[in-house]
Amino acid sequence: MVRAITPAGQAKTRRAIVKLLKTRGPMDATQIADRLDLTAMAVRQHLYQLQEEKLVTAEERPVPIGRPAKYWQLTREADRLFPDAYAELSVALIDALGDAFGEAGLKRVLESRGSRQLADYLKRIPHSLPLKNKLRRLARIRTEEGYMAEVRHDGKGGFLFIENHCPICAAATACQGFCSTELVLFRAVLGRNVNVERIEHIVSGERRCAYRIAIGAAVEGGHLDAGGL
Repeated sequence: MVRAITPAGQAKTRRAIVKLLKTRGPMDATQIADRLDLTAMAVRQHLYQLQEEKLVTAEERPVPIGRPAKYWQLTREADRLFPDAYAELSVALIDALGDAFGEAGLKRVLESRGSRQLADYLKRIPHSLPLKNKLRRLARIRTEEGYMAEVRHDGKGGFLFIENHCPICAAATACQGFCSTELVLFRAVLGRNVNVERIEHIVSGERRCAYRIAIGAAVEGGHLDAGGL
């Protein structure tokens, strides 16, 4: 006897598909099915429903044999399914700060925010930890803040630090200073002998933010004061 899938079960499966596409990027139905232990046909039905809701879109890619494969990816509309830290309020506050204090004043506010973050991060990420462990703790903190962060080996002896979501995307789009202070923050937390290079950027239209991390000469890029920590 085949057990019918409840609406709640269908919603759970669609959430799993959306999360997978968010963290892994474009995939075809077979790849999604393999990861979620479902049939490709069942996955396609969910994808077509998500497409009707304008949450996913598909593009055809050539394969060695047979018809082109259909690869699915999230649309910008799908961003609403993930945390966004008070987008409209954040942008309004940025505009108000700029009007009241000018560009220099807004910069000082961002630096103050970054310094507070740095002090908090350094309490949770001891300087003595190996780089790999520092990155794992950093990913845990950033995930708690809504960034869906993860760490991967880059295959070259270093690491990729990936943030699959930006909960302050609207604010960061309105004010690039958020992204600049974030890069300085990571460099300060990971140490002077660590090179941190941003290689993908959500604000630039890419699906995630990614950083290449490696032991080596650090790139200079600003300064945050952690209040003596």
